[in-house]
This record gives sequence, C-alpha cells and structure tokens, in this order.
Amino acid sequence: MNKVYYSLEQGQQWLECYRGKKPVFACILGFTATGLLPGISAAGATPSQRQYTAIADGEFLINGPGVTPCYPLPPLDVGASPVLISRAVVTALDIPVYLFNAGLPTPPVVPHIDLGGRPALCVSSGQALPLEVVEHLLNQGLIWGEKLAPKDSYLIIGECVVGGTTTALALLTALGIDAKDKVNSSHRRCNHQQKWSIVQQGLKGFPLPLSPLSAVAAVGDPMQIVAAGMAIAASRYGGVMLAGGTQMLAVYALINALNLEMRLDSITVGTTRWVVEDSTGDTLGLAQTIESYYQLQGLPVIATQLSFVHSRYETLRAYEQGYVKEGVGAGACAIAAHLYQNWSQVELQNAIEAVASGLS
Repeated sequence: MNKVYYSLEQGQQWLECYRGKKPVFACILGFTATGLLPGISAAGATPSQRQYTAIADGEFLINGPGVTPCYPLPPLDVGASPVLISRAVVTALDIPVYLFNAGLPTPPVVPHIDLGGRPALCVSSGQALPLEVVEHLLNQGLIWGEKLAPKDSYLIIGECVVGGTTTALALLTALGIDAKDKVNSSHRRCNHQQKWSIVQQGLKGFPLPLSPLSAVAAVGDPMQIVAAGMAIAASRYGGVMLAGGTQMLAVYALINALNLEMRLDSITVGTTRWVVEDSTGDTLGLAQTIESYYQLQGLPVIATQLSFVHSRYETLRAYEQGYVKEGVGAGACAIAAHLYQNWSQVELQNAIEAVASGLS
C-alpha cells in the first residue's frame, strides 16, 4: 500500500522505523489571494467559494459529515475534497489532530490554534507577507513543532492552502531552484503557463536567489514558513512526514534554506500516487532538483497506492482521471493507515466511502 518513489533506501528505513507507531496530525490552514485568480485552482468552483475552502476542510476534518456545517465543503467541478480521506483515517484510527490557523480571512468555527498570522497577498504583488509576520510564524512553527513532536513516533504536517502549488512554484523559484513546469495542481492538467506568468510578475526586479525569509515574504504563503519551522523542531525528537506533493517539496527546500539545527534524515515527504504519477507535473524531477541544489544525500518521497478505480462513488473515481489528487494531508494519512494498522486497499476504501456516504 505504500511505495517509496525517490531515495529508496532512506524511504524504506523511515517506513521501518515508524511501522506500528501512531502518528500525530498537525493540519495548517492558510490563505493566499493567489487562490482567487480565475482558473488558478480547482479547489472550489468559483473564486468566492475558494475563499472558504480551507475553513470548510478544517471544519470537516474535525466534525465529519454528521454535523450540519457552518461552512459546507465547496462544490468542485469534478471530484471530492481530499479531506474525506484524512477524516476517514484519523477517525477510525483515533489519530490526534491539531488544526492551525496560519492566516485565514475568516477563522475556523471548530477548535483550532490561532498562530497570529495573516492571509497573503497575491504572488504577483511581490509583497505577499510582511517580513515581521514571516518571522513570527517561523517562531510559532518552531514552538509547536517541539510541543507536538511524539518522542517515539512521527508528526504528520498537512496543509490546506488554495493556490498553494502556485506559491510553491514561486517560493522554489525565489530560492533559486528551477521548478518551472515541474509542479502539480488540482486541475486534471497543470496550468503551468498561468502559474509561471504570475511568478515572473511577482519576482520581477528581485535579485535571485532570495534569503529564505525574504522569499516567503515576497511570494510565499503563511503555511509554508509554519510547516518548515514545525518540521525542523519536531525532527529533533522524532519523525516528520510532510504531507503533500509540490507544496511540501517547497517546504522541504525552505527547511534546507533556513539551515537551522535539525535532523534532516527524520523528515520525509508523503503523498498520493496521483501526485507522483501525474504526467502533467514532474514530482520526482523536482525532488531530484532540490536534492541536487542543496547537495543532499537523499530526499525520500513516499506515496500511498490507494486506488479508487472500483469505488462506487463517481466523485472518488475522478481521482483516477487526474482530478484533485491531494490535500489536507490525505496521502500521508493513507500511508499512516497502512503503516500503523496494516490497512489494506479494501479497508481504506471502505472507511473513505463510509465518510462519503454521510454526504449523500
């Protein structure tokens, strides 16, 4: 059910180290005005709906389908929110969940930790976040990474930021990494040209590469710096799984750029096969580029082999056509289900469909 796609030896060692261990899940919610651009993301059918996607996903992650939501999951043109996968796993396996507001236009209505951040301006502005906010969020990430790190297990760090693959491309580019045409997206086919145009506009006039904090301030989003700080601090005590594809590879690069005290061999990237095998992106090429740029001895990329080919729900089968792919820690939660309780494909799919049935 779990496959190491990059840095095979290090990835297998990580999986063996944490087999049978119950993780802790930290989900970081953030917002960037980039997500409001027409056509930039499929995580919400309209720009106004995308403004509340992270808030709705956070609410569903905590409450599930049995409670009438204040913010219903936004309708997608095709597919279903990946939070269904995360919710199914954390509920069935009783995984502790901590929800963080790193910078949202409206706070979540469920219990959460407010980090005192703010929503980011559009990447194209070149002034996404004030530097002092970035510094504050880094410190918050370091504090909470130390608090949440399970000493004999691992911390899953997930996210929900609409437009986040564009801010990931922007951050990687600002750090000096060639990520053009390598990122993924929630669209069936990645909108590379639109993303690159926005990034070029935002970084116009900047001398590259930028320092890590300046890069986030110019073209990043509030989740990225929190996740990096959290991973750095947690790695000193146990394992860390960065839950996502492109966005978490950008966080992995940011971690290396910050160059603070950490145990890099404790950190891995966990996602879905829909991300890694997406022919319209280049996840593994991006991992290789980051590995080479920072002269690393490996960058483990692990993906769940979860399949919806035979799902009775059309919205879930859409994942097999390249829609949605990942988000809200879905891939890492699916990895954890097999790693912790040796769940099979059938058990995992049944649990997810049970959650989906509550929305019918």
